Amino acid sequence: MAKDAAGSEPARSGPNRPRRQSRGEPLYGAIDLGTNNCRMLVARKTREGFRVVDAYSRIVRLGEGLGASGTLSQAAMDRALEALKVCAQRLEKKHVARLRAIATEACRRASNGPAFIERVREETGLELEIVTPEEEARLAVQGSLDLLDEGMDAAVVVDIGGGSTELCWVDLAEWRARGGFASGGRPPLRGWSTMPMGVVTLSEHFPEPEDDAARGEWYEAMKAHVRAHMKAPKGARRLRPVFQAGKAHMVGTSGTVTSVAGVHLGLERYDRSRVDGLWIETEEAHAVCRRLASKDAAGRAREGCIGTERADLVVAGCAILEAVMEAWPTQRMRVGDRGLREGLLLNLMRKKRRRGRRGGAPRGKGPTS
Repeated sequence: MAKDAAGSEPARSGPNRPRRQSRGEPLYGAIDLGTNNCRMLVARKTREGFRVVDAYSRIVRLGEGLGASGTLSQAAMDRALEALKVCAQRLEKKHVARLRAIATEACRRASNGPAFIERVREETGLELEIVTPEEEARLAVQGSLDLLDEGMDAAVVVDIGGGSTELCWVDLAEWRARGGFASGGRPPLRGWSTMPMGVVTLSEHFPEPEDDAARGEWYEAMKAHVRAHMKAPKGARRLRPVFQAGKAHMVGTSGTVTSVAGVHLGLERYDRSRVDGLWIETEEAHAVCRRLASKDAAGRAREGCIGTERADLVVAGCAILEAVMEAWPTQRMRVGDRGLREGLLLNLMRKKRRRGRRGGAPRGKGPTS
């Protein structure tokens, strides 16, 4: 579900170089290098949207220690670079025609972020673009369009990342009046906001206590910290009565939300087909968050959809999710195992080609609302 534009510039080496497909529809690629994960999708455009032909995800913890040092550590950069080399090799093997690769909060905040982006280009051929929080928020909405319920009047899309959390407020009543999904257009956004905290940064700011008796106070402190940083633009505040009237819903697109959904379903192993698109009552989501927050890391790791890799981060994600659900109460939340990569793919597939470059690799305009 996304797109880009090729432009007429000198041939370049590396995976960002446009290639011609010998037959059939071209392949499109999207890479999202976040504070915690490196993710890639390769897809072919279809009448309904796109069909994924290759996917890759690895936890790299690029933002580890960033809050204290202000820089990306050598170990973190090395982990991310190894994952990006895998992406580059797979893109080259698939002969991907058009690619957009982005980096988010960790590279935005780190003083050595631009130097790391240059190192990635030199060692992998990938041209990563550091996107703004606004574009990150809009891409999350773009990748989640089919999760929106046209029968409601508004929605808030929540994307909990490793280093930041983005919120977008969508006017579904106005979209419905314009023809909704059938119109082929995009729903009007009434505002977006970003918080400079995600599962990695919040976890580092609030180390987990060893004393189980202090666990509840620790969790509430994280929630209070999130609330203190949560702001809503004027356009979003105008939708407040819609939320109060019970005519809005939430869309959650992050590892935190999919993990909460998996625990709610009692899955022994994560199953995307059962989680993506799931409707969950927000009270049920609150219950899972509180259950996870009450356990120590070992107890959380024993949950089938958490495991050791997410055990130390999921509680911070729960604190963010609960704070948002309390600030913007809805009866139900739609769970999405999708986000920035899908938004990137949709933009690449839909944008008309144009000449020229912005930044690194040739590409199309950013998402619009």
